[in-house]
Amino acid sequence: MKSKEIISTKLIRDAKQIIEAAQKNAVRSVDFCRVQMYWNLGKRIFEEEQHGKKRADYGAYIVKSLAETLEVEYGSGFSRRQLEFCRQFFITYPIANAVRSQLNWSQYRMLIQISDPDKREYYEIEAVNNAWTGRELERQINSQLYERLLLSNDKESVLAVARKERVPETPQEVIKDPMVLEFLGLEKKPVYCENDLEGEILSHITDFLLELGKGFSFVTRQKRIMLEDDEFFIDLVLYNRLLRCFVIVEIKIGKITHQDIGQLQMYVNYYDRIEKLPEENPTIGILLCAGKNDSVVKMTLPENNKTILASEYKLYLPTTEQLINEINEVKELAKRKKKSNH
Repeated sequence: MKSKEIISTKLIRDAKQIIEAAQKNAVRSVDFCRVQMYWNLGKRIFEEEQHGKKRADYGAYIVKSLAETLEVEYGSGFSRRQLEFCRQFFITYPIANAVRSQLNWSQYRMLIQISDPDKREYYEIEAVNNAWTGRELERQINSQLYERLLLSNDKESVLAVARKERVPETPQEVIKDPMVLEFLGLEKKPVYCENDLEGEILSHITDFLLELGKGFSFVTRQKRIMLEDDEFFIDLVLYNRLLRCFVIVEIKIGKITHQDIGQLQMYVNYYDRIEKLPEENPTIGILLCAGKNDSVVKMTLPENNKTILASEYKLYLPTTEQLINEINEVKELAKRKKKSNH
């Protein structure tokens, strides 16, 4: 047999997968060793601080002095700021077994700066469940994913889904409102056309599905349907494996109207009656819009509507203050509604 005889593509593919898997495991192993090293450093600094002089500034003195020694010999990875993070890391995660091997040091540095323990736990669990990179975790924190989910869900429900204690049962538990699409990189200008926005979403489809929520996969764009002699095109068709249903997304650059809602309802009806399998759940429709009038949405749809949602999109990251204001407004409306029902 000739040594240069062509080998199967499957063998090459399998060999590459074995090598790449080993390389990834090696990187993860090194990353976790680094995390353990910083945790142990934090523990030792904290112990020294507790056993030392009872001065308010003694902890800062220990970190400063230790950094001056270590940084000279081991480099910037042991700077004063880094050692302060180590100390905070141990204080935040005092149980060694609670430190997750799937997360690296850069991710833990972000997590320990979150003061709310529920919020920190949410991002920690989701980073592991979704295999987020450090960059993806940073983006989700900066876009206030946790706060946006609280706009439509209570804290216990959000954490229960993250912990996999329960499976989402309604679209509202999966789909965010508002959605932040800053990753599209659109420059600021007064007017966009829907084709521009749709094109950019498709160019960043992985980021869009991540922002949309859990369990989404792309099916097709500009789905053509014929109703007798009339031709229609659905912007995006997705599928959600958690809800086990098709998801229709229509993109509107302006404020939505009752006609837009009616059109989306028609597309949802089409998929329910023509495309959906008997064992699948009813199709969900999402109207992704620049602005919405909640009263128009409610009055256009039946009172028992559970499948049509309107979600605003934001092309730039909202400030924390903006989202806090939105959350407070939602809470206030809920209180008023509760009082009126009584």
